[in-house]
Amino acid sequence: MNHAQARIDESCCLLVVDAQNGFMPGGGLPVADGDAIVPVINRIAPLFANAVITQDWHPADHVSFAANHAGRQPFDTIMLPYGEQVLWPVHCVQGTQDAELHPDLQLTQAQLIIRKGFHREVDSYSAFVEADRTTTTGLAAYLQARGIRQLYLCGLATDYCVAWSALDARKAGFSVTVIEDACRAIDLNGSLAKAWADMDAAGVQRVVASDLLG
Repeated sequence: MNHAQARIDESCCLLVVDAQNGFMPGGGLPVADGDAIVPVINRIAPLFANAVITQDWHPADHVSFAANHAGRQPFDTIMLPYGEQVLWPVHCVQGTQDAELHPDLQLTQAQLIIRKGFHREVDSYSAFVEADRTTTTGLAAYLQARGIRQLYLCGLATDYCVAWSALDARKAGFSVTVIEDACRAIDLNGSLAKAWADMDAAGVQRVVASDLLG
């Protein structure tokens, strides 16, 4: 066992964010090169005894869909009671193929799937706290109850759901590492650079898969 592998123990958890058809090429909200993360995740997954998956799970009438706002286009912004909201193309609607996990994802050891974004009136990027910044998903309490102290994050998209999850994980007291080559970004109006700056400032670490595999 090499040094990188030795750091991954029962106190660590792989958090795979939104590796769903909807964010892959051909999906409702495709992230460029999004499907390239799947083989990387599959290579690192066996290092982790603990794994959690998040899944965007929107009702068709979700407030974040541009199609539900007359005269609005995807990537417009509006103000909602909790602040500014980007309007997205319809994606990851509950029960559709678009919302399913990528079929090649190999995470049979995953113990929990956290579904988020199912409240019609509030979006949810983070795996921990919804966009109103008060409604929790329960993930922090689950991880703490299981003795998890360190999270390794990967998935889609780096500058939204991965970054928000990483920042909230730090606020909840976890050590956080983002596996950079197991993520891809939307990069809307400089959002990727801002996300990395925010994560760096919060003490989020970065690695690539080869750092873990040795």
